[in-house]
Amino acid sequence: MSDAAERHQAQIEAWNGPMGAQWAANEARTERTLRPVMEALLRVAAPATGESVLDIGCGCGGSTLAFARAVGPGGRVIGADVSAPMIEVARATAVPPAEFVLADAAAYDFAPASVDLLASRFGVMFFGDPDAAFAHLRRAMKPGGRVAFACWRPLAENPWVHVPLAAIAGLVPPLPRPGPEDPGPFAFGNPARVERILASGGFGHVGFEKFDFDMRFKGDPATAASAVALVGPASRALRDQPDEVRAAAIGAIATAITPHAVEGEIRLGGAVWLVTARVA
Repeated sequence: MSDAAERHQAQIEAWNGPMGAQWAANEARTERTLRPVMEALLRVAAPATGESVLDIGCGCGGSTLAFARAVGPGGRVIGADVSAPMIEVARATAVPPAEFVLADAAAYDFAPASVDLLASRFGVMFFGDPDAAFAHLRRAMKPGGRVAFACWRPLAENPWVHVPLAAIAGLVPPLPRPGPEDPGPFAFGNPARVERILASGGFGHVGFEKFDFDMRFKGDPATAASAVALVGPASRALRDQPDEVRAAAIGAIATAITPHAVEGEIRLGGAVWLVTARVA
């Protein structure tokens, strides 16, 4: 098995393990927190009535349902994800024209030349071999088909990640530093790499728009810290820690996020690329 294949398989296993189960259990909170990103993604994607949309890494289905509302009953929206726990949640909420498939989008046999819009909200960064994945997905696109996805800009631009990680440093072992080709939440932070991947897959006219928003967590710092600890790399760092370590880490996070308290909630900045492209 190649390094890229091993990276990809590791992602599939992770999203079918505790990480996927945790995301499924917190679906409502996640959708509420990421609503501004979904609204921005719909704006740049501009799905039209009657179009066919493929939603990659659809998770628990909130993004797929948003696209389904946009295209209307005459359209079709397929949400694809490798995570069985999250697809189970998605299927429980499915309404036409949305449908969900438990599938590895990098290999699944989507109908050729059937998709007007290839979309994703924080899903495409987890391909183990993104060049091959986009080349595969290109075959499902209609002539003139469009791409629109949201991905995180570099970690340093995202306080929702680096504030809690800095708070728990020294309390838990540091997370492994990802390599330049490793999948992960910040794998598409470099526009030059993203443009190269899309070009390799057969897409051109690539555009990048910066989008900034606040990740909002309800309650005072002591209350919100538990929710902050459930998202992003901090969650991964704390997942297998004993109760006493988790308690100390959540206390440290509460202290760190106190300066970010505004009107009864915690607001931690999020920095996103809205990426658009077309079939070349």
